[in-house]
Amino acid sequence: MEQLEVIQSKIYDIRGQKVMLDRDLAEMYGVETRALNQAVKRNTDRFPIDFMFQLTDEETEIWKSQIVMSNSIKMGVRRNPYAFTELGVAMLSSVLNSKTAIQINMGIMRAFVAVRQLLLSPPINPVHELQREVKELKEYIEEVFADYNDINDDTRMQLELINQTLAELQAQKALADKPRNPIGFITPKKK
Repeated sequence: MEQLEVIQSKIYDIRGQKVMLDRDLAEMYGVETRALNQAVKRNTDRFPIDFMFQLTDEETEIWKSQIVMSNSIKMGVRRNPYAFTELGVAMLSSVLNSKTAIQINMGIMRAFVAVRQLLLSPPINPVHELQREVKELKEYIEEVFADYNDINDDTRMQLELINQTLAELQAQKALADKPRNPIGFITPKKK
């Protein structure tokens, strides 16, 4: 993982493309920049403009000012560096055909893929994720309470009807249990 991060730190955005410079690639492959560029020049038909381009003087100055470099490296920039796109880096593995080059090239390809994936789907902000979850939970709770209130209203109505019916039944029972005055002639009781 550490090697991937080192490689990712050497991927620059130049002319709207993700590229790696010849110096960084030569360092990773364990060859001199001069040797890498000579191998590329011997195979120019494999490196069209969308695979590789040379930085302009202005781009080189901007690159030198943005990248923290030691003075010995800065002093060694005699010509503008070449920038290799992802396709150009892939093509380098066929030009520099050694086991080290192949292994390094696989790591570089993985780094390019990781950078692309990072650009396409940036990491989720935990605060936004929590806000989204809280919003979903709030909507769910409001829905549950709305359902609960609907049930409550129905239940309240049913309970009122039951209470009303019970009150009517009690009133009827009270009338039924009330002693009635006998109808007719009452004879006095003997003692």
